[in-house]
Amino acid sequence: MKLLLATLHSRYIHSSLALPSLAAACADINGLTTVIREQTINELSGKVLIDLAGEQADIIAFSCYIWNIEQTLRLAAELKLLQPNLYIILGGPEVSYCSHELMTENPKIDAVVRGEGEATFRRLMLLMTGTAGQALSDESLQEVGSISFRSGDEIISAAGSAPLDEFDSIPSPFAAGLADSFKPLVYLETARGCPFSCAFCLSSVETGVRSFSMARIESDLAILMEQGAGTIKLVDRTFNYDPIRANSIWRFILKNNRGSRFHFEIAADLLTDDNIALLQTVPPDIFRFEIGVQSTAAATLENVRRKSDLRKLFENVRRLKANSAVTVHLDLVAGLPGEDFAGFMESLENLLLLEPHHIQVEILKMLKGTAIRRTANQNGYLFSPYPPYRILKSRWLNFEEICRIEEIGDAIEEIYNSGRYRVTLELLAGFGSLAPLFTAHRPVKNGERQLPHAFEAFLGVAADHFPGQSEVIRDTLRFDYCMVGHPGKYLPAFL
Repeated sequence: MKLLLATLHSRYIHSSLALPSLAAACADINGLTTVIREQTINELSGKVLIDLAGEQADIIAFSCYIWNIEQTLRLAAELKLLQPNLYIILGGPEVSYCSHELMTENPKIDAVVRGEGEATFRRLMLLMTGTAGQALSDESLQEVGSISFRSGDEIISAAGSAPLDEFDSIPSPFAAGLADSFKPLVYLETARGCPFSCAFCLSSVETGVRSFSMARIESDLAILMEQGAGTIKLVDRTFNYDPIRANSIWRFILKNNRGSRFHFEIAADLLTDDNIALLQTVPPDIFRFEIGVQSTAAATLENVRRKSDLRKLFENVRRLKANSAVTVHLDLVAGLPGEDFAGFMESLENLLLLEPHHIQVEILKMLKGTAIRRTANQNGYLFSPYPPYRILKSRWLNFEEICRIEEIGDAIEEIYNSGRYRVTLELLAGFGSLAPLFTAHRPVKNGERQLPHAFEAFLGVAADHFPGQSEVIRDTLRFDYCMVGHPGKYLPAFL
């Protein structure tokens, strides 16, 4: 029996952790041949269909997320037309909380694996290959647990299974040689779950944190570093939930790294003095910390059950910036309950004062399975019925303000995160608040993305925002332009 594991990434640089993990979980099943196919949503749909159909698999299992679900469902329907006997399974966060509805609307889907997949999927494959010692029936499928499946015209949802207690029982896809460590971005999981219960996050669905053993973590890291993985992104929702554990892993990396870079999602307020002391020894361009601030209003954070010591968070971000070479990336979520446009701008200003390397602004998404989606009506939220389910309106933000915030996010990406205007922004910060600068800036049009057009647009906005400072702004822009443009060549006329 041939199993095809497939997914569509948003970009080529991404790699799948789910598919090689499932393949590793099923590697010892007699009579099962497994193939992994990773493609992107940007490829021609006809080409993807040809590639998948050409595998002539008996079973295909898709890993589903908000960025690929629509194309995945179309592919599944077309594959079923071409191969009526193909058994189609979906899994992943985008299908785990609406399996009955999804299967009702998409009759070509045969089954959905809900939630944590490794053990459930293995039990299902054992049953389907006939190596489980049971005949395939409604009763035996229900015993698999955590799946929804078809029985004639009926959709049956089996009871959920308990999460795995022995986390190390999940086979390593890296030790099995099933993960592609040569992609620009490789994902690694050292723990599952989150100590927090934020209403907008899918991690709040489960309680507690389960970690692999240090021996397992070190083994996986060693394999990836020895293979020369470019960037290793740890998918742990709060990597430093245990500061001692975090330091142990960081020490192992620093001792054994061969040039890989590492991306961690952390809670800055949980960093200890020992953490900071160790992080001061990290060489440049090795560690990147993504810190979800989300809002700097304590009341807003309380509204979404997010526990955060903002004072400690700010203090530790400043310490990281002042005393370490760690790249600091701060996240804001616009549209949280209780935060209006003025509140968002205040949060943005507070982040700018911390001078991180990058700031990311995201509009709130009503993800399936989250608490905030269940209470959307009572909070006056309107949101798109289509992935990624961005909000369109709330009691605190109207549609025009949400569109304006999206433009501000684009402006931050273009001006702040690009690094083009580093010296000029340092100058402007001394004149006053930078946040209004991003509300006035309009992202350049497609035909105006060359450096001269971008710099000219920024000069106009900055000079208007800080009247009387146009000449000194022009001076620093000349320096910035030479640093990122064409040193030794001519300057544009406006400079």
